[in-house]
Amino acid sequence: MTETTWDLTPLFPSLESPEFQRAWEGLRARIDGLKDLLEREAPLSEVLSALDILLEEALPLHAYLYARFSADTGDEAALAKLSELEVLFLDYQRLRPRLTRYLALKEPEEAGPYRLLVEEAKEEALHMMPEGEETLAAELSLSGRRAWAKLHENLTSQITAVVDGEEMPISKVRNLYLRPEEEVRKKAYRAELLAWEGHEVPLAYALNGVKGEAVVLNRRRGYKDDLEPSLLQNRITRRALSAMQEAVKESLPLFRRYYLLKAKALGKERLDFYDLFAPIGQGRRWTLEEARSFLVEKLSAFSQNAAQVAEAAFLERWMDLLPRKGKVGGAYCMPRGGGKSLILANYEESFESLSTLAHELGHAYHNFALARVPASLRDVPMTLAETASIMNETLVVEAALKEASPEEGLLILDAYLQGAAQVVVDIYSRFLFESRVFQKRGARELSPREFKELMVEAQKAAYGEALASFHPYMWAVKGHYYGADFYNYPYTFGLLFGLALYREAKEDPAFMERYETLLSESGMRSAKELAGRYGFDLESPEFWRKGLKVLAEKVEALEGRLA
Repeated sequence: MTETTWDLTPLFPSLESPEFQRAWEGLRARIDGLKDLLEREAPLSEVLSALDILLEEALPLHAYLYARFSADTGDEAALAKLSELEVLFLDYQRLRPRLTRYLALKEPEEAGPYRLLVEEAKEEALHMMPEGEETLAAELSLSGRRAWAKLHENLTSQITAVVDGEEMPISKVRNLYLRPEEEVRKKAYRAELLAWEGHEVPLAYALNGVKGEAVVLNRRRGYKDDLEPSLLQNRITRRALSAMQEAVKESLPLFRRYYLLKAKALGKERLDFYDLFAPIGQGRRWTLEEARSFLVEKLSAFSQNAAQVAEAAFLERWMDLLPRKGKVGGAYCMPRGGGKSLILANYEESFESLSTLAHELGHAYHNFALARVPASLRDVPMTLAETASIMNETLVVEAALKEASPEEGLLILDAYLQGAAQVVVDIYSRFLFESRVFQKRGARELSPREFKELMVEAQKAAYGEALASFHPYMWAVKGHYYGADFYNYPYTFGLLFGLALYREAKEDPAFMERYETLLSESGMRSAKELAGRYGFDLESPEFWRKGLKVLAEKVEALEGRLA
């Protein structure tokens, strides 16, 4: 029987344990040690070694505390200690300006494999405020952006809605969109909107706070616009983003074609928002036991290491799998050290949930590959962080389609296109929304009504005539808006980049021998450099069209099944 909650005891027995206390005090000593090295301008090798050790030892502490909190946002002890960890790590954040300037004065050639850290430090130094102001900004972030993000996460995890007389957590309400009965989906949609309406004021204040802080800091640091810091953090060029968005806009008619095919299959002229995740076709329910055996078996045909990571995730209980009140929604995977990960999911017995699990296990495989490089070179930008997860997900879908009955194949193919369309079409709407929020937030705060209007405008631009109704509260649903800026487009980048690698792997089996190396190097090279090593030009729309062609083939396959 598959366990459905994770086992955190390999990290620490408890908050009160001697092991936790030693790790806590050890981290404090590591931060002090790095500070001392910077003050006496120690050799580069000593500073980088100290940085790696500090980051390595901080990882299990953060993983343990965040896992406890996200699985139960009512865990006050974990939340309090997580806050203390942020305060403790603030001592490291205070060192960041000094570390950046220290690295910026070095030559990339003397840094060896750490070359990218030096190059990025030189760029970042151009946008740094005086050290005192950077330190103040880091300190104020605890009561600014991070506090607003915590408010969103805690508040939304506690929100419930009533559907047919049953009160349930909002994550479970949203899972009702997976149901085949339209009336169930419609009731869930109405209940969800009503629930968000009851909390729109504090969430609007939170979003205003997060984006307002970003606008001020971006101006003080001399960035061209609010997008530029995101481009640097994601290690991509503006030309690469423009090329990708050009290809995405070209592809919107393809996805509208998919949505209209789906509407016809559901007996409607156009889809309502609550129909986006509705299943078409008929398939069996996927229990966790079935999902486990299927994932391990299919991944083993692709990579033994990927399969072993998946098996370990189940066997060693790296995962918390089922929805419940007080648990954050969605899914994530985070490293915990030693090449191992922690995965949170809200599993329902559907193929889409199985696909999500494959996706998160791809992140775990990526963490496994990254374990071979020093800790400071494992900071993978979001643009590249989706590579292994997209590969996993696509491989699992292809394997399932080969074995499925016609009706189940229809269900699986639609589930795959649902996910891809979310990452291309819905993410495009989120990018448009956030771009417009930043444009307006520079002048003043926005009201809940304005956020809703901007959200619907963006959804109309992306979905077009394919949708008859929209979701005005997606700005409240998605925690990404509160935790980071422009957290959206990297998902599209990751999907299309991953699909390009998938096509490469199909055409050239020898590519798989280099694949794990690519993953391991994803934190030590820019996206352009890493892609260039495999013959990809990210600044050409044609590259992105290659990934979109894989999706076009799936739409054609769906059309054939529905004919």
